[in-house]
Amino acid sequence: MYLIPANSKKGQLIFNMFRPIDLIIFAIGACTTLILMFAIQATTMFALVIKLAPIVITALLVMPLPNYHNVMMFLKDVIDFYSNRRIYVWKGWCVMNEYSKD
Repeated sequence: MYLIPANSKKGQLIFNMFRPIDLIIFAIGACTTLILMFAIQATTMFALVIKLAPIVITALLVMPLPNYHNVMMFLKDVIDFYSNRRIYVWKGWCVMNEYSKD
């Protein structure tokens, strides 16, 4: 008999929160924002929003959620739930099936 702690999966994560793909996505958003900082001149509020959008979006995607790993995994589960609907037929525990040999 082995006793596995509830947080054993967190020991495999980077900083006990992030998978490598999460950090890669965040790094891509940060690099894109850095490139946009040099490429777009921020004379208006709209230009500033465009410059900061990649890092804000990626930060929101990798933000941890309770009962899920992060927002990205939650959105994946929601899309899977609504695109691959399963139908479970439940007959109950006292149904007599006319085809059974009971």
